[in-house]
Amino acid sequence: MKITVTGATGLIGARLVAALKDRGDDVTVLSRNPEKAGQALGVQALAWDALNEPAPVAALAGRDAIVHLAGEPVAQRWNAARKQAINDSREIGSRNLVAGIAAADPRPAALISSSAVGYYGKHGDEKVPEDTPAGSDFLAKVCVVWEAEADKALTLGVRVAHIRTGVVLDRSGGALKTMLPPFRMGVGGPVAGGGQYMPWIHLDDIVGLYLKAIDDGSWSGAYNGSAPEPVTNKVFSKALGKALHRPAFAPVPAFAIKLLYGEMSEIVTEGQRAVPSRALAGGYAFRHPDLDEALASALS
Repeated sequence: MKITVTGATGLIGARLVAALKDRGDDVTVLSRNPEKAGQALGVQALAWDALNEPAPVAALAGRDAIVHLAGEPVAQRWNAARKQAINDSREIGSRNLVAGIAAADPRPAALISSSAVGYYGKHGDEKVPEDTPAGSDFLAKVCVVWEAEADKALTLGVRVAHIRTGVVLDRSGGALKTMLPPFRMGVGGPVAGGGQYMPWIHLDDIVGLYLKAIDDGSWSGAYNGSAPEPVTNKVFSKALGKALHRPAFAPVPAFAIKLLYGEMSEIVTEGQRAVPSRALAGGYAFRHPDLDEALASALS
């Protein structure tokens, strides 16, 4: 298959490109720094300034699928400028990608676009399948416009699927990498009481969901990128401590997280009990559905 990937040097993108290459697919990536990306990933890379121009037709025409992962990192202390950058990178970036798709001949068959479980906002311990309405907080609004821009490709005859990603487990990046130092020092523990749910997923499985969405022409609409059994932060902390053979009883109060991260702390102190109902119904078999095994794998 011929696949083009944006955001390919990130945690998910790099592993996805490697998986596509391993199975013999022809992979092209779009990057602000194509020389660096091409060398790092060992694939063809073309330049794209996502905020200021349509995606290059040469990277889109005749492709079996476009995977859109590019976006400003959310896990940083927010201020007005950073919030605007987080939104624009997704809204304008997706709009410019679809503009490139509209100009491509032939157009790509599918657009698989990243999204996030933040789409749903706060839901406490309520299970959150994909048909749950959108929330109203900042991240939820970002996800809504993000998905809406990608969905404009539907009018061009392109199949569109959204992967609403949860907390991806891999020691080399993301939330788990951030958690490891305090836990390894024996000072890790539940955050903000630990009652909030964590929609975790192993890196292998989030990549697997993208591969399934690429390959299966019946996949369209939203899919939760989370393992079948989300757990509370307290349960996750205990499991991580066990995996590292360290205690995990040092609580981190909510106010400390808020002092450190400001408004962005809501990602940590609030959660979604997102469940992958549509992915399971669509035939995806999780490689790492058990948290203890997933952590052991992610840390190996």
